[in-house]
Amino acid sequence: MVFSSHIFLFLFLPAVLALYYLSPNRVRSLLLTLFSYLFYGWANPLFVILMLVSTAIDFIAGRTIARADPDNFGRAELLPLAEGGLRNSRQKFALVASIISNLSLLGFFKYYNFGIANVSRLLEWLGAEGCDHSLYLNVVLPLGISFYTFQSMSYAIDVYRGHAVPLRRFTDFACYISLFPQLVAGPIIRYQDVADQMVERSHTWKKFSRGVAFFSIGLGKKILLANPCGRIADTAFASADLSPLDAWTGIFSYSMQIYFDFSGYSDMAVGLGLMLGFVFIRNFNSPYKSSSITQFWQNWHMSLSTWLRDYLYIPLGGNRKGPARTYVNLFLVMLIGGIWHGASWNFAIWGGAHGIWLAAERFLSRRCSMRPPAWIGRTVTFTGVSLLWIPFRAPDLESAARYARNLMPGDFGNPQLVSAAIHTPYLIGSALVAFLVIFFGTHSWDMTRKITPLKAVYVIFLLVLSSMLLASQSYNPFIYFIF
Repeated sequence: MVFSSHIFLFLFLPAVLALYYLSPNRVRSLLLTLFSYLFYGWANPLFVILMLVSTAIDFIAGRTIARADPDNFGRAELLPLAEGGLRNSRQKFALVASIISNLSLLGFFKYYNFGIANVSRLLEWLGAEGCDHSLYLNVVLPLGISFYTFQSMSYAIDVYRGHAVPLRRFTDFACYISLFPQLVAGPIIRYQDVADQMVERSHTWKKFSRGVAFFSIGLGKKILLANPCGRIADTAFASADLSPLDAWTGIFSYSMQIYFDFSGYSDMAVGLGLMLGFVFIRNFNSPYKSSSITQFWQNWHMSLSTWLRDYLYIPLGGNRKGPARTYVNLFLVMLIGGIWHGASWNFAIWGGAHGIWLAAERFLSRRCSMRPPAWIGRTVTFTGVSLLWIPFRAPDLESAARYARNLMPGDFGNPQLVSAAIHTPYLIGSALVAFLVIFFGTHSWDMTRKITPLKAVYVIFLLVLSSMLLASQSYNPFIYFIF
């Protein structure tokens, strides 16, 4: 189930809100957990079992880490561990068990098929007989596993570091892991950011109205902007005969599609959280206005960037062990971030290229104090990020290389049909509006800070228009749904 569907808008969400506000506080977490399991298991109920296993392991790990601390021995309510204090072998074992179990689940379900396919290719290249795929499992990727395993790991790590107190009730922790607004595609909510909210949270008309505004804007981004831009990108990437103009149009359209698709979903997630009393973190901050790749990653998918920084980059040494080690750490973190997105060489190349770019930018900033004008930095960053979306979007390396060649002048066969399909008034007009919104529009976080009567009319109009168009659109993909 996705937010941009009629069954969610007109059946699931009204039922959740009605039952949630009619229920007493003590059962609200349980109610949200049950509805979240229904939301997650809509495509495949077996996925719920896998999430429950991960949830149980990390809940036990958090309790074990806290109970093994002398200050918590025999207490009914657990205290936070002393930050920076020594941990005993039992606490370390519980943390390692949490990390290994989560990474094992993620590794098996996300990379098993990729591993078997590459072993088969390697054997064939060496002259041996490849793997008979009929003899191996065909593993189905559970939706959102990349998000909830990272989120679940952060719980045990935060408790171990002394940054948070573990939850006493399993239902509260299960609610934290499975909370449907951010379950499938984030933002990745770290436990320390919502620990108090899982036990007690406020519900006000101001929060609820801002939540409705966030949700309406996010749905508008998805239906009104991301979908038409996606139709341009899909047409371009599916074509073998493509002129340079159409190739550039396609890749810039994909840049806008993935931004409005993902940031729109994040806005809807934040809005749904506010309706239920939760305050989630910001996940996007106008990343395409960035004048450097460093600034871009500070503003794009911020929950993932900060997660990788705090739980991977800093433990690797960050920038504390000299410039050379810093460059290596930047590359490794971005490479892992690329592989986290998907099991293919395309994602590894995409992440590795961003890592090289970050390291090179850090190197040049140390050697040169001069900075280019902001507009040049923005143009270079937006163009470079857009070009690197090619391996991210293309189904394989051959397709990515072919698309990159289409960006250059040459013999392109007969691309008139593709041009006719792309350059329709509706699609090109939507892409131009998306471009203007990206570079000149007001961010949803700023727009929703104070809901005036005029803004209320605007967001209601967006909600109604998006819902109406949703009924007439057969094209409604969601990019991050598969990650």
